Amino acid sequence: MDTTRRAVVTGMGVVAPNGIGTDSFWKATREGTPRLTRITRDGCDHLPLTVAGLIEDFDPVGTVEDKFLVQTDRFTHFALHAADQALRDAGTPDLPEYAIGVATASSSGGGAFGQRELQNLWGTGPELVGPYQSIAWFYAASTGQISIRGGFKGPCAVLADDEAGGLDAIAHAGRSIMRGADAMVVGAAEAPIAPYSMVCQLGYRELSRADDPARAYLPFDAAACGFAPAEGGAVLVLEEREAAERRGAAIRATVAGHGATFTGTDDWAASRQGLARAIGQALAEAGVGPDEIDVVFADALAVPAADQAEVLALGDALGAHAANVAVTAPKAGIGRAYCGGPVLDVAAAVLAMEHGVIPPTPGVFSTDYDIDLVTGRARAAQVRTALVLSRGLMGCNAALVLRGGDASP
Repeated sequence: MDTTRRAVVTGMGVVAPNGIGTDSFWKATREGTPRLTRITRDGCDHLPLTVAGLIEDFDPVGTVEDKFLVQTDRFTHFALHAADQALRDAGTPDLPEYAIGVATASSSGGGAFGQRELQNLWGTGPELVGPYQSIAWFYAASTGQISIRGGFKGPCAVLADDEAGGLDAIAHAGRSIMRGADAMVVGAAEAPIAPYSMVCQLGYRELSRADDPARAYLPFDAAACGFAPAEGGAVLVLEEREAAERRGAAIRATVAGHGATFTGTDDWAASRQGLARAIGQALAEAGVGPDEIDVVFADALAVPAADQAEVLALGDALGAHAANVAVTAPKAGIGRAYCGGPVLDVAAAVLAMEHGVIPPTPGVFSTDYDIDLVTGRARAAQVRTALVLSRGLMGCNAALVLRGGDASP
């Protein structure tokens, strides 16, 4: 693995509850516009989960070709559209087909497609079960379909390691570039707001049961009562820095460092040590000191024990700087899109570095935690280095350091 080869972001695509496309997403994120809403989807009205971040203005017909549409679930429709945006943004590198790979992350695959086909099986008979049932729900479906659709035959992967997989997939893609790939299409998108998928989520103790969208997801707030889920996600194009520079691509950010740990389930207090260690690994790989971090995009679970553990982990990893660094959680306005959530945070972090603005934490106006939480409105700031954090409900922890496009590699 050649560590002199560095992965840089040259393209981004977003499909989120607060906007489709980076411009719409950034405008709503910068303004702190909340987009959580009550769930009104068919078959969901009797469930105790009532609030989520929904994407209501996305029509896959006309966006995804028919031959791919019939083979795929909504989570892959999101991923295909985000990948299209990212490739256009990057200028679609003209590279040999084996030089471009794909990596995505998924926490649950395509529940809606699987539910429909199983209902056909038990309600009518096996003759009405489509042949794509075997692949459309699968975690790797988005990786496979992006690869097939784009003709990308380089290294491909799917990470199914809970929410932190969104950051781990980006790190995996960066290491693929260190190993010789010239470009990687990477990201995650989820579609967990369907009856079967929602029933599966009801086992999460951390899930908010609040029925008021304004009170359903309040990280680092005294009224925190758990998280609201969301659908959507983001896709990036990563390229090897020197190759991107040679073709004149605009370098939006550098993937500078990553760390990952596992601290087990059922004990959020234990995530303090694991998250702090992941942050330390990411800083060491990036070659930056704690005082160089300009903003932290927090995991922000909105469970008091988890929020406290995250604050303590920041103190452990960043030392005295932890009390002064800006912390934000834009996902409070749209919900946690599982593996797609931290990739949306990465997109927001890149945009924050480009625009010199740190977006606020929607719905939260003060905090008793010992952090400099950005609330109320966006904060103007010179942002050259960002730290993005993510923890999974099953015990995975991840940290990713990003540097601005004009920062030295």
